[in-house]
Amino acid sequence: MKNNHEIDFRIFGEELQCVEIELDPQETVVAESGSFMMMDQEIQMETIFGDGSQQNSGFMGKLFSAGKRLLTGESLFMTAFTNQGQSKKHVTFAAPYPGRIIPMDLHRLDGKLICQKDAFLCAAKGVSIGIEFQRKLGTGLFGGEGFIMEKLEGDGMAFVHAGGMVVERELQPGEVLKVDTGCIVAFTHGVDYDIQFVGGIKNSLFGGEGLFFATLRGPGKVWIQSLPISRLAGRILSLATGPRKEEGSILGGLGNLIDGD
Repeated sequence: MKNNHEIDFRIFGEELQCVEIELDPQETVVAESGSFMMMDQEIQMETIFGDGSQQNSGFMGKLFSAGKRLLTGESLFMTAFTNQGQSKKHVTFAAPYPGRIIPMDLHRLDGKLICQKDAFLCAAKGVSIGIEFQRKLGTGLFGGEGFIMEKLEGDGMAFVHAGGMVVERELQPGEVLKVDTGCIVAFTHGVDYDIQFVGGIKNSLFGGEGLFFATLRGPGKVWIQSLPISRLAGRILSLATGPRKEEGSILGGLGNLIDGD
């Protein structure tokens, strides 16, 4: 018998997705603040400390759970949506930027998933949402996005969001995958995670890909995103603040002078 609420869902859209959660009477889903899109009238919304899981029962447990979320840059509070009606009702959550919403059945993932700190979207009540420290020295000093990650534990459904396209890989025992640290979405707890130096003076100075990348060693599943939000934001910022390259103009700067720009 599962300890977490059992919820049904449907995912809509392509580039900008949303997930509709179907709740039976008295079922609850918890979500990050700011992900709510719409809900039926009989669903009650409540702000809670922590994640509402049984692992954090009691005031001190809830306070400790909420405090840990500050380390991942999240709010102290989460939002719980409960069906107070007498029939099935729906609540919908939207992705924060273009990409994919990935449903994760923790019951089939041995009860634990490690994900990037900004990937979690929502989950069935009872799923514990904590933090996972990467204890290796290299990871701690150079890991960037990957040093402090979120840990989802339980036997219910959880939903994470990734930017761009998502590639799912099943790593065999000892198989190693080298990944840009920002491109990691999530991996199962059997995967060993570390940070490795790129090496080579030319790579370090002129490679343009950063000095370090992540190594994921199997066995286990990993999910990789093609467009991390940090990369998207950096590209938009560079285009907004840098000089115009005039890729599509034969006249270049002269064309701007003629058309009044």
